Amino acid sequence: MGPILIFDKSLLESLNPDEAVWLDQFFLSNITPIFFIETLADLEKEVRLGRTAEQVVGSLAHRTPDMHARPNVHHRTLLGGELSGAGTFAMDGRIIVPGGLPVELEGKKGTVFVQSPEEEALARWQHGDFVALERLRARAWRAELSKIDPEQQRALFRQWVEGQRRPKTLADAKALADTIIDESDRAETLELGLAIIGLSDAAHDEVMARWRATGGPPLREFAPYFRHVFGADLFYYLALAADLVSLRPTNKVDLAYLYYLPFCMVFTSSDRLHERIVPLFLREDQSFVRGADLKADLRRLDGHFSALPQEVKDRGLYSFAARPPLDASFMVTRLWDRHLRPIWREDRRQDNRDPARDAETIRHVKRLAEAAAPPGSPRPGDSDKLDYLIVQRKVIARKGKWKRFPPEVERAEGGE
Repeated sequence: MGPILIFDKSLLESLNPDEAVWLDQFFLSNITPIFFIETLADLEKEVRLGRTAEQVVGSLAHRTPDMHARPNVHHRTLLGGELSGAGTFAMDGRIIVPGGLPVELEGKKGTVFVQSPEEEALARWQHGDFVALERLRARAWRAELSKIDPEQQRALFRQWVEGQRRPKTLADAKALADTIIDESDRAETLELGLAIIGLSDAAHDEVMARWRATGGPPLREFAPYFRHVFGADLFYYLALAADLVSLRPTNKVDLAYLYYLPFCMVFTSSDRLHERIVPLFLREDQSFVRGADLKADLRRLDGHFSALPQEVKDRGLYSFAARPPLDASFMVTRLWDRHLRPIWREDRRQDNRDPARDAETIRHVKRLAEAAAPPGSPRPGDSDKLDYLIVQRKVIARKGKWKRFPPEVERAEGGE
């Protein structure tokens, strides 16, 4: 499915439908809650040139990956679980996916991940279908955004950047934030972080008590994800106070994408602020790609595959483009090399597809999905010990000019 990718709304807005097909084809996209929020917010914006909000959002939804995409758990849910001691999770590039439904069939146990409410909404948006609840959420989001007062935030943190400590660059602001968090009094730093993320008083007292009970360790040990989110927010406020970022209220929204950086391999954006700040927070095994550069490569890939004979293209993308070209002059190929090598170049199973076997697999997967227990049923146990995992998706059979699936798959699904 390709490297795990996070994109923002600015990237999708720059793509045409044919380019968007290849984004979905060659990456596993982490659809962050911030992306959904930004998209919903467009419902309440004044739309120029006579287009309705529904048309704008529907067009964006059509370009959003729907096949190779997973929604990430909201960062506040992750923070709450980590700070309460309820559990830990990996911060190594994997998407944190909401829990699935247990299933047992023919003596084998597994989990079926059904579509989340966000994914179901996205599928409706592709057909211009918006429900009243989503309109209310959009209105609430716009109201919340209007409450952000960058002037007040800058004034509050002005004292932190006075004198010799004043950052001259964004990298300086990142270094100062790290120094404050990692080298200051641990209890005071934890108190500051909990205040910045807006934890309730009751939860605050519980977290402080648990931290003291564990011996008062550094934040990187006690709550690494909280440390990451706290670090991103503190960096932003210091940069704001040092006049390194503008007072535009939506900058705080753009910064919120940083909360999900631990859960991707590649981050791409056409936003200037992202281009300046995201590389400061990436691990060594992550990549940042400018939106314009990725768009150009997707356009080139579209031309490359468009040159194939029509009878080949009629078999659908998954028959002839299960992976990018081996030619490393393509940026997408280089990203596969960096993040998936040597697995993808060595794997030739996708070159020996059996249409009859594929159709039988589809029928079997349907039986498993139908046997899934309802929400609230006991989990089947450790995913490493399961016989299978199934991820359900409702996808469009054709996008842009491209047919995505072989005829036998469409027939097994009952047509388009």
